[in-house]
Amino acid sequence: MLIVGLGNPGPDYEKTRHNIGFMVIDELISRHNATKLSSSNFEGELYKLKNHFLLKPLTYMNLSGNSVVKVKNFYKIEDVVVIHDDLDLPFGALRFKKGGGHGGHNGLKSIDAMIGKEYIRIRMGIGKPEHKGEVASYVLSPFSKENEKCLEQIINDAADATEYLLGHSLEQTRCKYSKKGMQC
Repeated sequence: MLIVGLGNPGPDYEKTRHNIGFMVIDELISRHNATKLSSSNFEGELYKLKNHFLLKPLTYMNLSGNSVVKVKNFYKIEDVVVIHDDLDLPFGALRFKKGGGHGGHNGLKSIDAMIGKEYIRIRMGIGKPEHKGEVASYVLSPFSKENEKCLEQIINDAADATEYLLGHSLEQTRCKYSKKGMQC
């Protein structure tokens, strides 16, 4: 299985809402002491976790699919899981689905174009900005001080769910780990 965390590379984006997928991958790498693989051909940071791969595309969000398809094709991987931020879910919500639309998320749009839509998505709620025109600045800004209090728990919950998914069905994972949100 290829587990992809979406985000943008570099210190300017490190703690932003859009990088919550990277944060979950970092947690999984840390928990399992995953082995970093040479990944210059894959446009991303690639790690081996037992029989699975962890990927942080370094292409910037809008081109995430380029990295995903290269790893998927090179290792002949069938199952892909993408962990990403979701504006349509309240902060702290955790949802799971296979397929569906991209909801305006440019990372998902890029992946859809490269490998199709039939992959598992771990959707992590980040809430919405007050005004629709503020979406870009909202996703590229850090979490609020209030949200930061719960961020570690939310990342741990998503990492737990990802680990569980490696040995269980999507439906079992959905039943055990779906969350409606979190008040901090």
